[in-house]
Amino acid sequence: MPKSGMVVTDKEKIRQNLIDCDCDAEIITKFMDVMEQGHEKEALALLARHRRNLLDQFHRCDDCIGCLDYLVNQIEKRSI
Repeated sequence: MPKSGMVVTDKEKIRQNLIDCDCDAEIITKFMDVMEQGHEKEALALLARHRRNLLDQFHRCDDCIGCLDYLVNQIEKRSI
């Protein structure tokens, strides 16, 4: 079977996986289109870009959590 001939159930599973990893409608549509056209490298590049964005968000949140933990720790030290 050619790369562009995804089975319908495969398409549904892929779409759901993209939704589950917080891809927006634009990314999902673009990904599905390029996969249908057999442009696997472009599809992988879209996923890599989304992964980088998620990782950036994670690091920003992690930094915020660290700051909050520090603030809580400082407040608790003064309460003792």
